Amino acid sequence: MKNMARQRRILRARRHARVLKKIRGTAERPRLVVFRSLRHLEGQLVDDDQGATLLGVSTRAAGVQEGAASLEDVTGKVATSFVAGRLLAERAIEAGINEVVFDRAGYPYHGRVKAFAEGARKGGLRF
Repeated sequence: MKNMARQRRILRARRHARVLKKIRGTAERPRLVVFRSLRHLEGQLVDDDQGATLLGVSTRAAGVQEGAASLEDVTGKVATSFVAGRLLAERAIEAGINEVVFDRAGYPYHGRVKAFAEGARKGGLRF
């Protein structure tokens, strides 16, 4: 069982490396990369030219849990991911960033990753 989890991690890392060959984040259009753990999801805006993280948000951030409770159609971790995406978009727009390149980091585009991306779009970011 432990070996299967290790293999999944290796395969995800390979998928992520394959995608990173094609996309790059700049100061004008940073890369929005997600990290998904069993309980939480994190998103960061990364400028690959300078190798710096411009800003980030997590489902553990203040206000995310309360915002997720107000959603009616979705509950649980998917709802918190949606609210976190919207919060990241609001902070990015305040920082003057309107366009990003989405990097799903080797994760399938469904569930929490998709909800995070849709929340960021709803918040005003363009992919």
